[in-house]
Amino acid sequence: MIRFLARRTAALVAAVLLASFAVFLIPYVTPGDPVRKIIRSRVAGDVIDESAVQALSAELGLHDPLWTQYLRWLGHLASGDMGLSYTSRTPVVDQVLPALGITLSIVVLTLLVAAAVSLLLGVTAALNEGRLLDRGISAVTQAFIAIPEYWLAPMLVLVFSLQLALLPSAGWSGPSSAVLPVAVLALRPTSFFTSAVREGVLQSLASDHVAAARSRGMSRAATVARHVIPNGLLPLTTSVAIWFAGLLGGSVIVEVMFSIPGMGRLMFEGVINSDIPVAQGAVVVVVAFAVLLTTTADLVHTFLNPRMRSTVA
Repeated sequence: MIRFLARRTAALVAAVLLASFAVFLIPYVTPGDPVRKIIRSRVAGDVIDESAVQALSAELGLHDPLWTQYLRWLGHLASGDMGLSYTSRTPVVDQVLPALGITLSIVVLTLLVAAAVSLLLGVTAALNEGRLLDRGISAVTQAFIAIPEYWLAPMLVLVFSLQLALLPSAGWSGPSSAVLPVAVLALRPTSFFTSAVREGVLQSLASDHVAAARSRGMSRAATVARHVIPNGLLPLTTSVAIWFAGLLGGSVIVEVMFSIPGMGRLMFEGVINSDIPVAQGAVVVVVAFAVLLTTTADLVHTFLNPRMRSTVA
């Protein structure tokens, strides 16, 4: 078990380091000289003094080998220093932390809603396998995938904000501001979660321990509650973590359309404004969260599954 945890931890560290190096290379693979972008953000006009370019390059250590620059950047990052924004001249960490809190709130609410709805739909569909109700649930949840966020978001705003005046159309001013974004983001994970729960419940229903429980006289409802549903939820643990990681960085469209100052919008504005430190800070935080969450979900899934747990014991 200790060896298994050590391997997973080493893989986690390696993945984070590899991802951070890719983020570090952003200024080198994007068009334009990063030094000139910094100077242009500080002074007015288009004429840049070449001596200022050389002086700033030396100050930032850009003449050092690439691996030296990366280790220095990684050290600053580990201490919480993500640099200064080109546009606002404020520490990037002061922009990332509030944005991360907002996005985490939206993502957690989205996954709670999706998990609750999919649990109800998935179990219902599995218990009615092959019947009209099962086919109807599958058809509706599969249709969720085909609804694009950029269409659904303005439609919800039109109905609930403009016509009914029930919910705010944009901004982040309280719990009501999360309702429409969560509704938009929850459709796709609900579809995948419902399918995962349905398949997990069906496999559990066909297992030997369920048959043994029924043979001992346990009622169908008790068997489903005590044996089927807990075992059927195993696939949901990995799915939730994967979607958690994906929604952290994949909420760009929704956050921009609803003017929510979260991580998605921060990354979008960093790219649009060529604000490399902001883009780097936002991306590296999202990637680190994504790697950590998927690894944690893999470990949880391993320990919850008796067959997999026995292979690493």
